[in-house]
Amino acid sequence: MNAAVVMRLARGRLSLRVEHRTLVVTLLLALALAASALTSLSLGSQATSPGAVLEALLYPARSDIALIVHEIRLPRVVLAVLVGACLGVAGLLLQGLVRNPLASPDVIGITGGAALAAVSFLALGGAVLGEAWLPWVALAGALTVTLVILALSGRGVTPTRLVLIGIGLAAALGAGTTLVLVLATDTTAMQAYVWLTGSLYAAQWRSVAGLAPWALVGLPLALVLARRLDALALGDELATGLGASVRRTRLALLLLVVALAGAAVAFAGGLSFVGLLAPHIARRLVASRHTGLVPATALIGALIVLLADLLGRIAFLPRDLPAGIFVAGIGAPFFVYLLYRWR
Repeated sequence: MNAAVVMRLARGRLSLRVEHRTLVVTLLLALALAASALTSLSLGSQATSPGAVLEALLYPARSDIALIVHEIRLPRVVLAVLVGACLGVAGLLLQGLVRNPLASPDVIGITGGAALAAVSFLALGGAVLGEAWLPWVALAGALTVTLVILALSGRGVTPTRLVLIGIGLAAALGAGTTLVLVLATDTTAMQAYVWLTGSLYAAQWRSVAGLAPWALVGLPLALVLARRLDALALGDELATGLGASVRRTRLALLLLVVALAGAAVAFAGGLSFVGLLAPHIARRLVASRHTGLVPATALIGALIVLLADLLGRIAFLPRDLPAGIFVAGIGAPFFVYLLYRWR
């Protein structure tokens, strides 16, 4: 047996081992998410047993807590899972697109653009038009900021330059959002402030129904486009040689990032650092290419938001704190750590 055959067999065994690890870790993450969801449904101002929750889910007609579970807790849990999955995958795609581990929708201003547009919409009386317009306004804000970042970066953009421009825009957008809040009425300012922090308080099924189409289309599409990210990681020339259309792929990935992040922000507010944390944790757990990273990142993002929301609900009873406080409390030190490593 010659050396080339031995090398191919060795690579095959290594690939099989990596794929097996990816499958096992993804399955464990799915089980952890299911257990966390059941725990979240069981805890609150009135704690109930997991058995009672399962009975309410399976046999609502004979359960005394069916109304609490189905109309109050379950929409909040489902919305947290969808929001976390969308933000996590958006961060993964963006990091792969710009080849920079510091990139995430909130760090480079995409989330900030969606937030400024949504807050301006609320402050100008947009709620009168109906909440159905809010996601579209947030998406328009996210897309506008993305186009501005690309225009300022120019053709010869480097990953570091892209991140620095995004951070500067994020700061400017934050100042613009503060100005809108100062000029708004007290009622609107309070509503927008809670929304900006990132809160799932009083989540309803209509919010779930509004975000679900974006997640159900965007997440599988991210899995399909993940293979192209692996090609882009090799460089533009090699990716072109492999038959990939670099410009079309980048445009499709960028639009998908905007759609996932903008829709999540529209329904849950400015949850920061989820798109930064989830991909990095996934890479530590799953030594795989982007195809294997997408499911793991979606599950980890969902876990982060779900556990942060659970902590906000039960840690300071009877107060219900926004989930964004706890996510930012973990994400900000982690970002500083990444900056130190990037140095």
